[in-house]
Amino acid sequence: MSDVASLAGVSKMTVSRVLAGQSASEATRERVQRAIDELGYVADAAAGALSSGRSSFAAVLVPSLSSSNFSDTVNGLTAVLEPHGLELLIGDTDYLPEREERIVRQMLRHQPRCIALTGSQHTAATRALLERSGVPVVEMWELPAAPVDMAVGFSNVSAAREMVRYLAEKGHRRIAFLGGASELDRRGIDRLKGYQLEVKALGLGEPRVVRLGDSPITMSHGGPAMAALLERWPDTQAVMCVSDMSAFGAIMECQRRGLAVPGDIAVAGFGNFEISACCHPTITTVSVDAYGIGRRAGEALLGALAADAGERGAHARRTARTRIHYAVVSRESA
Repeated sequence: MSDVASLAGVSKMTVSRVLAGQSASEATRERVQRAIDELGYVADAAAGALSSGRSSFAAVLVPSLSSSNFSDTVNGLTAVLEPHGLELLIGDTDYLPEREERIVRQMLRHQPRCIALTGSQHTAATRALLERSGVPVVEMWELPAAPVDMAVGFSNVSAAREMVRYLAEKGHRRIAFLGGASELDRRGIDRLKGYQLEVKALGLGEPRVVRLGDSPITMSHGGPAMAALLERWPDTQAVMCVSDMSAFGAIMECQRRGLAVPGDIAVAGFGNFEISACCHPTITTVSVDAYGIGRRAGEALLGALAADAGERGAHARRTARTRIHYAVVSRESA
């Protein structure tokens, strides 16, 4: 800052005012900016946060950046927050609660303006950290009864039940479920729960469940899971998979065995990933607006920040729970 001040012929305090967007003549601003550009000076954001008690960061935690759904959610957050001067500081939890706790602790050291994280299952320490953080917090992709602060999502249980009803209405009675073996993917567990509840409600007999692979579930899990299912229950008429990636792997296994989808066995997925509309046959799935979840979460955070600052206007309010629409998309596979 001293170098910039010397080159621009002003005081360090003037440079500080220009960087902070405070009062200075246009000519002075131009002189300071030319010096900054010439020297390649970058202001110390950490020092600025210490002096002001505020940063320009929004902390965002997702379980996997390799998932296009979560990447779309991050893009939705960016689209809403970036125009308001907030940059995303992103952490990948790998579905591990202890890792989430560690990342939350680290991110809070950077004094984020707000926090968005995926899911509502946290360690007791993480929840305490979030509640004491003093900044707006939004949990995404689920709708917990008692959110830490705010939540934007939907009921995975209800969405799975709707898919089972869809398959039953197609005339299928022997319906199975392919999911992951990990207990850490709570959204997958909720989809399994929804499947089990609806199978019982419709009187479709005993649930047929194969759980295989750690989260995140990929295409490579679907094939072995389908093979295990057919070995145990060869008369299965329809399969609901925990994700479209699993469904794609399951369909490939059927093709290797010479089974027609949906002629011999119907296959459905979850998530409406790009692959579900591009593979052959196209995959019947549950469509969730992942990008929209990010946008609505960003809007909730902006509203909370405005309300906390005492501002008025469209964003100056808090909404505890925002429900996102989902729908079964009927395609060729079921």
